Amino acid sequence: MVVIEVRNAELMETVTNEAKRLDITDGAIVSLIGAVDSFTISTMPQHDATKDIITDYSLPAEMTGSGEIINGTVHIHAVMAIEGDQAVAGHLHRAEIGTFFGRAYIISS
Repeated sequence: MVVIEVRNAELMETVTNEAKRLDITDGAIVSLIGAVDSFTISTMPQHDATKDIITDYSLPAEMTGSGEIINGTVHIHAVMAIEGDQAVAGHLHRAEIGTFFGRAYIISS
């Protein structure tokens, strides 16, 4: 297992670059944990699963998730806990980390 830690950087870009540096082209992201300062996720509209609704959130959130790396492409689904004991979930496009950290636990296949 490999652990990629992200501090003061964008999570998706960092995990992609570190996986490439470590020669991980395929694998399972078995756990994602940390906290972010802002993030972008997408979900599908109720009546058209072929479309994406992309939403930017400019607020901090606790983060958990999992995903995969296929042919060098990082794909993560995450749950972001925001103020008011609420959760926002979906396909993670961007996660800016500055105040805290993020860690991706990866098993290469």
